[in-house]
Amino acid sequence: MFEKPAVTQVAIADLIARRWSPRAIDPTQPVGRDQLIALLEAARWAPSCFGDQPWRFLVWDRSSDPAGWQRAFECLAEGNQIWVQNAPVLILSVAVPHFGHNGQPNRWAQYDTGAATENLCLQATALGLAAHQMGGFDSEQAKARFNIPADHTCMAMVAIGHPGSIDALPDALSKKEQALRERKSLGQIAFAGGWGQSFR
Repeated sequence: MFEKPAVTQVAIADLIARRWSPRAIDPTQPVGRDQLIALLEAARWAPSCFGDQPWRFLVWDRSSDPAGWQRAFECLAEGNQIWVQNAPVLILSVAVPHFGHNGQPNRWAQYDTGAATENLCLQATALGLAAHQMGGFDSEQAKARFNIPADHTCMAMVAIGHPGSIDALPDALSKKEQALRERKSLGQIAFAGGWGQSFR
């Protein structure tokens, strides 16, 4: 697996440092059933407001449901289809907009769904799998194709598979794959004591 560990000011948990979003996926290796269950279990145990667990995951495994996988694949933006065609599994994360215990709007639903999806991606890293989250898909088309309730929010499509060869990617994507990972500085994202007061 091509590694791109985060370059950090101080040491952080290895699993977090190793997690990234590869596009090079091996088209010949399916994702095992136990591996899929482990990904979903990791998501299930994410924290959520009132323990409501407002996330739902639609899973399409090409090895067992090629027609469903193809219908999900067709919801992706063309630029993503170029490399996702090699991914054996697609997962769509969906946020449920109301609390289950009282029916009131849950303004934390999308936040919590993101946390659950990150758990899924970290578990993929722990298993040596590639996981790449995407916003480039047609959420309305996905809702229509898969009977997702109209008031629910499709958050991210995630391609899952075993790492593949970077050489198999088109040149432009190969360059992206090998480019250095960059992040804003801590001073830009963390404030000390008040908004805009840089944490140094």
